[in-house]
This record gives sequence, structure tokens and C-alpha cells, in this order.
Amino acid sequence: MEGLRLLPRRAQEFGSAGYWERFFRERGERAFEWYGEWEELREPLERYLRPRDSILVVGCGNSEMSEQLYDVGYQSIVNVDISEMVVKQMGERSAHLRPKMSYLVMDVLQMDFPDGCFQVVLDKGTLDALLTDGEEATLARAERMFAEIGRVLQFGGRYLCVSLAQAHVLKAAMEYFSKEGWMVRIHQTSGKEATTSESEFALPVFVYVMTKMKPVPGSASRILELCVEKHDKPVRFSSLEHLIEAVKERQQYALLRSQLTKNPGTGDVSLDLCSKDGGQARYTLHVVHCPAVKVSRDNRFAIFIIPQGRETEWLFGTEEGRKQLAASAGFRRLVTVALHWDQHYESMEAIQAELSEKVMELAPPGLQAQQKVPFLSVGGDIGIRTIQHRDTSSLSGEYIIEDVKGDDARYFRHLIFLSNRNVVQSEARLSCGAPCKGNKKSKKKKKAASSDPVKPAEVTTSLSVDKSYLCCAHHRAMVAGLCLLKNPERLPEVPIRVLVIGLGGGSLPLFIHDYFLQSTVEVVEIDPAILEVATRWFGFSVGDRLKVYIADGLVHVSGLAAEAPSSYDVVMFDVDSKDAAVGMSCPPPAFVEKPFLQKVRALLKTEGVFILNLVCRDAKLRDTVLAALKEVFPLLYARRIEGEVNEILFCQQQSRCKLPPAELRASARVLEKALQQPGRAWDSTYILADMLEAVQLV
Repeated sequence: MEGLRLLPRRAQEFGSAGYWERFFRERGERAFEWYGEWEELREPLERYLRPRDSILVVGCGNSEMSEQLYDVGYQSIVNVDISEMVVKQMGERSAHLRPKMSYLVMDVLQMDFPDGCFQVVLDKGTLDALLTDGEEATLARAERMFAEIGRVLQFGGRYLCVSLAQAHVLKAAMEYFSKEGWMVRIHQTSGKEATTSESEFALPVFVYVMTKMKPVPGSASRILELCVEKHDKPVRFSSLEHLIEAVKERQQYALLRSQLTKNPGTGDVSLDLCSKDGGQARYTLHVVHCPAVKVSRDNRFAIFIIPQGRETEWLFGTEEGRKQLAASAGFRRLVTVALHWDQHYESMEAIQAELSEKVMELAPPGLQAQQKVPFLSVGGDIGIRTIQHRDTSSLSGEYIIEDVKGDDARYFRHLIFLSNRNVVQSEARLSCGAPCKGNKKSKKKKKAASSDPVKPAEVTTSLSVDKSYLCCAHHRAMVAGLCLLKNPERLPEVPIRVLVIGLGGGSLPLFIHDYFLQSTVEVVEIDPAILEVATRWFGFSVGDRLKVYIADGLVHVSGLAAEAPSSYDVVMFDVDSKDAAVGMSCPPPAFVEKPFLQKVRALLKTEGVFILNLVCRDAKLRDTVLAALKEVFPLLYARRIEGEVNEILFCQQQSRCKLPPAELRASARVLEKALQQPGRAWDSTYILADMLEAVQLV
């Protein structure tokens, strides 16, 4: 309880002389070591200290650091503090033992020393105590301290600041000294969380090394470096933002290790490891604890390298999937490692060498130091990922087209929006045995958004996309849901009119067009860039029975409901939301509000079906959506997609059309058989009717 009494009521009191007088009076003569003792800090500090240096210790308190420095040979030391009590106490203690060392009562914001009289200013926790927040007045006090330190240091002198590197402290110090033209280097003191004599910090301790340089006229270059390992060379950064982000990554890593040490059964936790040269995320690590696995000597810990391009698959990209992976691999703790698309990796061996030291810090307590830890993967290699195209849409943001190697040496093409890089927006299977080159990029023509149908685009060469295969399980379920229409055995041959909101790669409307031979399919897509992507990279093309309208789906549906009610047999929503703050990523909330759903109902023929792809992680929001659907469509089926967040909802406006789930599945089998006609390609690796196996009436 003593430590609690010594803490101030407000953080701002750390800058008050009165607080420190009370602190040291109640503390007595026992040393209080902020952020570690000399031996813990010795390695980085001794790099920048010479025995002949004149050293100023600011905010010395009753730390034994100065005494220990003196005793190992650094004897020209001046200590200052705003507490008269501690200065008197420490001065008396060292008067005879350390005659060359002095203690003075002085405010670091206004020191009495002449300019350029020290080679080193040493600060252990004083800046952190002074800079308690990011308020303007507090920052002004910190800048006064920085200015005084700069004044009393010689050119070539070093300001050594031991700090926890809280975000506002780090930013203030780095910005000030880099703007002044000083060389800035940050050391992490050790790989383990630093300890004081009485407590432990979950965060690592850093030493800022700011070297005062003579200004060079016309020079705008800054030296910004981070050193995290004892024997590693410092890593140089091109910007303050990258340096600060790298420090933040080290803090997150330490917090994760602390969490895993204190709570070995902690659930799925993750962090990014950044590249040394650019500060960009290079690996994403998930630590998975699997209590169901019975512990033995050889199955406590393993590392699993996810092949490139497969990090979004359910087994690797979800917490539930990773737990299943750990259980099937038979390890109590498994670290999965995802490789980032914008990074280069030489080989599995190179990745192991790069990661070995870091991932071992995530091992469970008690693992023997010499125990060999296995690296696992699928197929024993890092996989193949080829970035085919990268561009930016004014509506959807930056995106990439990549080809990746999947199971059985098959290749798949992905569309990924970098604003949500953990989700494959569209996917197609390639029919060739290796990554295929896309069409040469044609000159873009600016096109205003409108509700006019887009004419067929010219395609110079055909992409090797397997149009018979629906990669996405939710697309298969949506197609299977067409069995709710009358006479499913005749659907491939009878005219039906289908409206699809959301194009993506175009595989869903293209499949309906190709397999329902008399269908007319209209697609509404708000982003013209997506139509170009679908055409150029996913084998999509418009024609007499397949039209695309570049328009806002809300506006387009509203117009159709007024102009052409009861015109469609099927309406499908497969449209994503750009608002990451909402707990529903598909569709945007406005698409499932009751007034708009009533317009959708107005579009449908009496026995038509509305099929909605719902991706909602918010349980309350999902209940609200289902309630609105039930008010508008009395008949509602739901099918959750195993291994995905997607839920497909099949809605009809007449309850007399209701089929028990068993009959609905039978109807889907009838539909699938009708679609499998001689001379028409059909992929036998999945059964379309299985997508309705777990369908339920809502």
C-alpha cells in the first residue's frame, strides 16, 4: 500500500517540487529506481559515456545510478533535483566517498550552468515525470527543458533519456530534437520487461540518444535510428512516423509477452512484426492456446507458416479456424505466421532464421531452452503469390489483384481492397496450371455514374478463368436458393429476370447467365473501376442477356420500384459496406431498412425470391435486420455459411410458398441435376444442393 500512498492524485504533480519533497520525506533514505538499476541499463548507456565526460544528471532523486557510475570510473558528475531534501540527503551520503561528485538544488527548466559545459546529460525518468500529457502547457514545459539541455550541452554532446516511451512523450522528444538537427537514436534496453527494485513494468524501457550536431546550411536530412538488439546495427528510418511506429510495435510485442506469461491460457492474441528497413508490417502473428490438447514434452509449442495468399482462408484467418488448426496439429500453443503481400520472402529456411529468436519469446513458460521447436506449413513451402495488378478506385480505395497457389497446385485469383486486406472481395479459380497474365491495360476513359447499361467491353485476350466454378460458398448458396422458384427442374430453360446489386468479380451473375440459359441478368454496381476489374481480370463480359448499370443501388432500386413493379423473379444483394465502424460489413445498413425492403418487395413477382448475403458481427444489429425482413417478407429462410461470417437469407412474400427444410433441400437437388446438362462444364468437387443442408426457417 505504500507505493499507492506515494503516487500523486494528479499526474501533473510529478512536476511539482512540493510533491517530490513529500515523496522523499515519506520514502526515507531507501533508493527508488525508476525504470531499472545500473546493471540493467549499463549496456546501452556505456556506448555513449566516456570516463572523461562531464556528466549532468537531471532529476537525480535518490537513485543510486550516479553513485554506481562514479564507482565504475565516471567521476565528473553533477546531479540536480528540485527537492532540497533529496539533494541534501544524497550530498551527505557521497561527500566523503565520492568527493568529485556534486548535488545541487536546481530546476531543469531554468538551470544556472553556462552554455556548452557538459558532454552528457543523463535523464532517468525525469522527462516522463514532467511530460504527463499532451496538453499545450505541458508540452511548453517540456520544450523549455529540451532547450535548457541543448544550451548546456557541447556540440557532439549526448542527451541520454531513459523512458517508457509513452506515445506523447516519444512524439514530443523526437519532433523537437530532429527539427533542431540532432541525431536521434533509440535503444530498447533488453528483450525482457524492465523491472524496478519494487515492481515490474509490462512495457519495455528505452533510451533516447540525442546527439547535438552543428547545423549544416541547406541540409534537410535527419538521422533517425532504432536499435533493438545488443549486437544488431541500428536500423535507419526515413520518417519520424516510421520510427515511432516501430517503437510502438516493440511495446505491443512486450505487452503480448507479458500477457502470455501471466495468463498462459489467454485466447487468440495477435501482433504485427515490422520490417527493419521500412517499418512496414512484414509478419502478422497469432498466438493460439489450445487447452484441449494434452500436454507432452514435444507438443507444447510450434510455429505454423501460412502459405502466401491463404491468410484469408477460414482455417488461418479466423480465431475458430486457428484453434482447429492447433488442435489438429496437436500443439498446446501454436503461433501462426501470415506473410504480407507487399513483402519479399526468399524461402521457408530464410523465414525460420528471421523469426526464430522472436517467436521463441512467445513460447509457454517452462519450455526448455535447448528444446527444438518445429516450424510447420502446408506442403512444406511458403506458397506462391503473384501480384498481377494494383490500382486505386475513387470509391473503393486502393486494391490489388493477386494470383495465389492453393491446394492441389491450383491457382486462384483474388480481388482485395487494402482498406480491408483480411477479406478476399472476389475470388476465381484459374483453369491454367500457373499464374496467368492479365490483359494489357487499356487507356481509361472517364465515365460519369449513371443508370445507362454499359456496352460490352473489348477484351483483347481471354483470361483463363474457370467460369464453371463458384469459389465463394455464399455464392453457391445464393444460386441454390433459386430452387424456391416454381418448377426448379425447368429453370435452366424458362425465362427468368434477375437483378443483382453488387458486381465484385462478376462470378455470381456470370454463372446465372451461363447456366440459366433463358435468364436476363441485370447488375447494379456503383464503382466503375470494379466493372473494369471484373472484365479485365475475372473473365466477366456483358451481352444481350447480361447488363451492368453503373449506379447507386439504393437509387436504382427505388426508381425501378416506381417504374416497373412486379418485374423480377429474383433480386439478389451481394454488396459490401465501406463503413468499417458499423458491425455489418454486408450490405450497407440502408439496404436493410424497412422502407427500402418494401421497395425490393414491390420489384418482385408474387412468387419471386429475394436473396440477401448478410455479414453481421453485431448480434443485436442482426436481430434488427431479421425483424425488418420478417415484417416485409413473411417467409424467411436462413443459411449460415460454415467457416465464414456470411449468412444467406432467402425471403418470399407469400407464406403459402413455404417448403419444409427437407423439401427445400430436395428441390435444390432437382435444380442442380437440371443444371448439369451434356456439353456444359460442371465442377463436381462440390454439390450445390449441400449449401441448403443446414437451412432453417426463421
